[in-house]
Amino acid sequence: MNDSAAEGGPAGTDDPSAALDPSDAEVRDQLPADLDAAGYVGPYLFPNNSRRRIAGALYLLIGAAAIVILLVAGSDAILVNGGFGVGGAALILFGLYCMQAGWDLAVDENDALVAATREVGFPVGHASAQLAWRGLRSRPTWRILLYSNQAPPDRRGLVLVDGVDGEIMGCFVEDNPEDWTGLDA
Repeated sequence: MNDSAAEGGPAGTDDPSAALDPSDAEVRDQLPADLDAAGYVGPYLFPNNSRRRIAGALYLLIGAAAIVILLVAGSDAILVNGGFGVGGAALILFGLYCMQAGWDLAVDENDALVAATREVGFPVGHASAQLAWRGLRSRPTWRILLYSNQAPPDRRGLVLVDGVDGEIMGCFVEDNPEDWTGLDA
């Protein structure tokens, strides 16, 4: 038996740590456990947009601190220059944007699905919800794709539901143009 194999390293190498360094073919990417939906059971809680306000508050504080440091250091400071003022102002502007774009997501995907079902006017089978943001102020909007409950579906619709107040922003309904003849029901 090879000495390095006895030490845990692969045969033909003298480095016992070679067993700890897998080759590129052995490396596999995988999701962290908290992001892996395969083993998750229960309703998913979509994160609220209002969390943007936390980051906005931090940007405001750091920007204000940079400007205070510039003012306190004075003009003879070696490590503090006008960049602190420009950076501080930029952070404050971005923090203000984050604060105003931190809409409260009052309408969840279930409420949006109910509103979309009422709007399309046909019994819904399969449906899908996607959260998007519209406009300069990043207002949250649910995009709901719905199929009728026949097998195969006869109709489909796309409904845009405002995530803040539940207002229907748009609705498009059509006969399903997809060809399902080659598939079993």
